Amino acid sequence: MGNRVTMADVAELARVSAITVSRVINQPNKVSEAVRQKVEDAIEALGYIPNRSASALASARSGVIGVVIPSLSNSVFNDVLQGIYSVAGPAGYQVVLADSHYSPLEEEQMVRTLLGQSPEAMIITGSNQTRQTRNLLQAADIPIVQLMEFVEQPLDMCVGFSHRQAAFEAVNHMLAAGYQKLGFLGARMDPRAQQRLQGYIQAMEQAARYSEDWVVTTPRPSSIAVGVELFNSLMSKSAGECDAVFCVNDDLALGTLFECQRMHIAVPDRMAICGFNDIEASALVNPPLSSVRVPRYDMGAKATEMVLGVLVGDAVEEKQINCGYQLIVRESTSAKR
Repeated sequence: MGNRVTMADVAELARVSAITVSRVINQPNKVSEAVRQKVEDAIEALGYIPNRSASALASARSGVIGVVIPSLSNSVFNDVLQGIYSVAGPAGYQVVLADSHYSPLEEEQMVRTLLGQSPEAMIITGSNQTRQTRNLLQAADIPIVQLMEFVEQPLDMCVGFSHRQAAFEAVNHMLAAGYQKLGFLGARMDPRAQQRLQGYIQAMEQAARYSEDWVVTTPRPSSIAVGVELFNSLMSKSAGECDAVFCVNDDLALGTLFECQRMHIAVPDRMAICGFNDIEASALVNPPLSSVRVPRYDMGAKATEMVLGVLVGDAVEEKQINCGYQLIVRESTSAKR
């Protein structure tokens, strides 16, 4: 660290004094429009975040870790947050949490807000940041971990796994079990869902089985009810050909199972079903659902350990950690008879 963008940097780029920069930030009505625009352009270009706690001692620690996740209502992220809190709290750090609602633009605004509180570190989800968000985070000069994905070129550090490879393995499992006409159901279709779709397509193309008619997606949020709708759309679009379904998450898989039962489609004899995330209900329904299990709690805990390690001066041995996944095979994808 040591490259944090300062007010002096903004002043130099805008060719004004630091006092003028301060006035633009705190008393813009006392600065001419032309000067204000120059300063605002410099702030934007450098990714400068005004420190709203400037009245505190410059050496004071904020004791804050900023965290941005896509959804507070998605139970998947609750496990991640439990991991983060389990490490941050005992270490004396406060977690300040923001919900981006799966919007890169909203994430950018949340990052601006959090950085204005002078966090000592940031944990964010995935790699789908806007260019300006990336600039802001890099200019902040604090430890950053991107989680939930294995990022080839992280902003700083990452802990996650390959969604594409996990989906590829799940689809190949069903192909090996004798199912040949595998459909794909996807909702929300955020970057991680897109990667799972890519893994499905890769497996199906390698097996010379891919058909666009077997792919049904929606930008709507995922739910069991949406799973019911998407499965019905798949059956209509594929003329009932599909004998298996890979779902982008377990909500859709549960909806598919319930609709199969309502339509008297035997699972797995007539239709195999595999989900993703392995939520608790997947093991409790009848038949129990196969799914991809990922170490969500561990990812949150590890990400927090990584940033805390940097803050206390420990050497970071691995900046990119692949935490892996596990394909949980249950009755819903038993070998086709």
